[in-house]
Order: sequence, then C-alpha cells, then structure tokens
Amino acid sequence: MNRAWLVIGQIAFTYIGTVVGAGFASGQEILHFFTRYGSYGTLGIILSTGLFVWLGARIMRLAHRIGAYSYQEFNAYLFGPALGRLVNVFMPLILLGVTSVMLSGTGAIFREQLGLPYQAGILVTLALTYFVIARGISGILAVNSLVVPLMLLFTVLLALDLLRDPQPALSPSPPPHDGGRWSIAPFTYVAFNLAMALSVLVPLGSEMNTARVLTWGGWWGGIGLGIMLLVNHLVMAAEGAGIFQFEIPMARIVRELGQAAQLLFLLVVYGEIFTTLIANIYGLTRQFQQLLRWPEKPLILALLAVSFLISQFGFDTLVAYLYPAFGYVGLALLFMVALKRA
Repeated sequence: MNRAWLVIGQIAFTYIGTVVGAGFASGQEILHFFTRYGSYGTLGIILSTGLFVWLGARIMRLAHRIGAYSYQEFNAYLFGPALGRLVNVFMPLILLGVTSVMLSGTGAIFREQLGLPYQAGILVTLALTYFVIARGISGILAVNSLVVPLMLLFTVLLALDLLRDPQPALSPSPPPHDGGRWSIAPFTYVAFNLAMALSVLVPLGSEMNTARVLTWGGWWGGIGLGIMLLVNHLVMAAEGAGIFQFEIPMARIVRELGQAAQLLFLLVVYGEIFTTLIANIYGLTRQFQQLLRWPEKPLILALLAVSFLISQFGFDTLVAYLYPAFGYVGLALLFMVALKRA
C-alpha cells in the first residue's frame, strides 16, 4: 500500500509539474484566464479544477488501456488514422515552439534575476534537460518529485499571507461585461494545458502497471493544480486593478514577502519552466523514435539543438503565434477524450 501511494504521489507531482510553466509562474496566465473576471474567475477556477481532475486521469487511463507508446499513437486512436496523422504533423511543430519559449524564459531568468548572460541560462538548461531525459520516465518522475513540493510550499506561503487579510480577495465584484467569456475561459485554459501535458501523460499512463494508481494520481494532481490556481488568483485579486500593469505580477507580490520568499519564487519559476521543458522534449523524443528509428540519445541532442535555434527568435514572438494555435488542438483533444471509453 505504501508503495502504491508513493507512485500515486509521483504521478500527481508529474501531472502538476508538466502543466505549470512560465505563464503560470509569472501570474500572467491566471490574470488573463481568471482574475480579470473578478468573482466569476473564482467560479472558472472551480470548473477548471473539475476538468483537470476528470480529464487528466482519463487521458492516462486511455493511454494505459491502448498501450500507447507516445502521443502519436494516442492521437491516432482519438481522431482516427487520417485526422490523427494531421494532428501528429502539427503537434511536434507546436511542441518544439513551446519548448523554445521555455528555453527563452530560462535565459531571461539568468539575465534579469541573476545578472548572468542570457545564453548561459539556455545552455545550462539544455545540459540539465539532456541529463534528465536520458534517464527516461524515471528521470521525469524524480525531477517533478523534487520541484513540485517547492511549488506547493510557495503556494502555502502565499495562502498564509493572504489569511492575514482575506477581505480584499473575497469581496464580490460586479459581473464583467464580457458576453459570458468567463465561462469559456476554463475550457480553453484546460485544453491548452492538457494538450501540452499529453507528451508525458500518455507514456506515463502506458508504463504504469495498474489503472488505479493513474486514477488517483490524476485526481490528486488535478486537485493540486486547482489549489495553486485558486491561491494565486486570490492573492492577485487582493491587489486590485493595479496588478494588471505588471508584466510579472507574482514578482510584485513576492517582493512584499521578504528576501527568502523572493529566492524561493526564483527557484519555483525556474522549476516550473524546467518541468514543462523536459516534458515536451521527452514526448517529442518518443514520437520521433517511432518515425525515424534513431538511437535515443542522438535524437535528444538533435531536438535540443533545434529548440536552441528556435529560442533565438525571442519569447514574445514565439508566444504570440504558437500558443493560440495550440489552444485549438487542445479543444478538439478535450472533446475526443470526453467521448472515448476510458
């Protein structure tokens, strides 16, 4: 029983670590999808949590049932051979782009927060990524088991600070004049994030011995994501309209908590970027191994080299073009996962 709960914990941590990334860490994702809608944003987070719990576990159980080696096989099962091939051509391009966004983010952290060269941040991250992915799924699980508790600790610190004066965050706000977009935001948010997480959730599901641990891991992972979303949302909501002027709103909040909290925040931001990065490269490696039959380690190096080249285009340009496109794939994915028998 203890061994089963250890595996469930690793699955939950890996689910959380794969979903959260640079946008989550900075606070921009949460502002855009939830906080801008005031009290309705809180309802959106509750709905998102339910979707993460249900669909995350469902994806892993489906992958386990069909024995999918990579998301390529999973997409072919969901969409059928013809449409599945189209999705499988599109997804690697987007994943490579998102991976490059993550790399750009690590370079920015080194430059802006540590005063070190931008390229040094990227090269250090590439080396760490290769080391982790060369160990396979066990490396992914180990990294997330270290990084995600740090994220949760940071969430606890924010919650404790919020409890000192919760009234501003919990005060009801007037309904937004948005034509009901707040009710659509949870679906687009979960769709985008689960489409990215597919690269790890599918092989994770197929490599576990029983579907039961996947169900529990998916549930606890979804609940953990929901708690982190809610705390971050309420903390930023308590700041009022002024929080929207900051490019990294969470950094503004952490600055008030002291130097130790700032250091923890820096580690958390890097960790959230890194866990998403290794998830994407791992999933791409599995797919291209099936297509090209290359040895694993040279293929990892090739993918990292391509990601490095794309990362030179810069963070803003990549986000503007790649993220919306991936959202459409994610919505189709959510619909098909909901229809299939898990």
